[in-house]
Amino acid sequence: MSEREAMHYDVVIVGGGPAGLSAAIRLKQLAAKSGRELGVCVLEKGSEIGAHILSGAVVDPKALDELIPDWKDKGSPLTVPVTQNLHWLLTRKRKMALPELLMPPFMRNKDTYSVSLGNFSRWLAGQAEALGVEIFPGFAAAEVLFHEDGSVKGVATGDMGVARDGTHRADHQPGIELHARYTFFAEGVRGHLTKELTRIFDLRKDSGPQVFGLGVKELWDVPADKHKPGRVIHTQGWPLEDAWGGGFLYHQDNGQVALGFVVALDYENPYLSPFEEMQRWKMHPAIRAEIEGGRRVSYGARAINEGGYQAIPQLVFPGGALIGCSAGFVNVPRIKGTHTAMKSAMLAAEAAFEAISNDRSGDLLDAYSAALHSSWVAEELKLVRNAQPAVSHWGGIAGSLYAGIDMWLGHLGLKLPWTLRHKADHKTLRRKDHVRPIVYPKPDGVLTFDRLSSVFLSNTNHEEDQPVHLTLKDAAIPVEVNLAEYAGPEQRYCPAGVYEYVEEGGRPRLQINAQNCVHCKTCDIKDPTQNINWVVPEGGGGPNYPNM
Repeated sequence: MSEREAMHYDVVIVGGGPAGLSAAIRLKQLAAKSGRELGVCVLEKGSEIGAHILSGAVVDPKALDELIPDWKDKGSPLTVPVTQNLHWLLTRKRKMALPELLMPPFMRNKDTYSVSLGNFSRWLAGQAEALGVEIFPGFAAAEVLFHEDGSVKGVATGDMGVARDGTHRADHQPGIELHARYTFFAEGVRGHLTKELTRIFDLRKDSGPQVFGLGVKELWDVPADKHKPGRVIHTQGWPLEDAWGGGFLYHQDNGQVALGFVVALDYENPYLSPFEEMQRWKMHPAIRAEIEGGRRVSYGARAINEGGYQAIPQLVFPGGALIGCSAGFVNVPRIKGTHTAMKSAMLAAEAAFEAISNDRSGDLLDAYSAALHSSWVAEELKLVRNAQPAVSHWGGIAGSLYAGIDMWLGHLGLKLPWTLRHKADHKTLRRKDHVRPIVYPKPDGVLTFDRLSSVFLSNTNHEEDQPVHLTLKDAAIPVEVNLAEYAGPEQRYCPAGVYEYVEEGGRPRLQINAQNCVHCKTCDIKDPTQNINWVVPEGGGGPNYPNM
């Protein structure tokens, strides 16, 4: 085996999203202020910064104001302020607009911006590089490295040019080791290295399980007479009957509307398809009116952390820390997590810089945990901690009513003394003979579409002759358990058509079309036996989102 080259930094950051880049920027800002040199690098598994970034997104600039106070003068893509904030309750044919005054003030999108989070990440990368941060897109961190004492030493990127059977192709190149005093993991939702670190260091021993939603998103060019920059719509209700969740439509710049649908992954019916629910939702008269006459130009999907404050794991371990969505700071009622992710990263950077300045390395960054839990991030998440589990436990109407009362009381300083708990998403599916099948309408190719044509718009690509990155712990379980007991739910919860059951020799077999994978992580989360393990593919593979 070829010996891997090693590179040395003060801080290595895994993930080039808003959290990873905010940490890098803050580290370099602190170094410049103190007049010292600090080596910082960011690894990004996507082919470029922003290639794997997908979100609504309406961004609260609270953290950005702290990180780059003059962001408006530096060409930031946050140029479309929210001008109209609507919340619709949908029935099959009608909509009911909920008065904005019923919403707690923090849910009214005041002083927020509609933006492509991918473009925002690209802009942040430019700010980081101007400060001297080294950014390596197309390099996937595949392995955590440890010192002999068990502390994190850094990470290694995956080998390139490995064939599907594990042999080395002619273009094989060994991975690179990146060693650091501290390593930050900003992999996003359900990061594969974060999952391994959570197991090794038992990071969830004091917290509840993380729970998730799956967001399916499309970007549309709409006619000029329908485009209203800054118009924001959120919906709940129809078409969901066997789950909870809701839709969003954000009018962005350049005549585009970002629309998407989120389904909580604690649903019980294995016949449910979040992708198909999103297609049905677009056929509602109120939604159809927003996009009809337009053209779909992009598609993607990703899981979303929904566990809130009670699902935050232990954030630090010897030599490293979890930041951003690797830890889970999404404010579910606000449908926002960028500002909280960025702030967590800034706090981790400040703790690491203080440690390095005192010639420490490889220890616990306890100052980060303490700062996070006393910050406005914790204050914000504590206020809404019961909203998601309330809807999960009691359904859309009763749960939303409880959540609204709880949040209003919290806003008025009358916080309820209890915290509702979560149940892991993979434990909620019912057997197929205990539920009714769901029959979805066929796509019309105009407003509604199939999965394969959708994946085409995500620009997803993986080198076909490489090891399959969607691995099975036991190859027999899909047929013997998932298909037999749950009607093969992976062929419906995957929004990219990765999983399908085919006949082979008169027997069913699970076929994994790994080249379709958009890296949403839903299979790793929802598989009822936790038999599917998502591992990183060759660097640069996956979706290539241009404006999501």
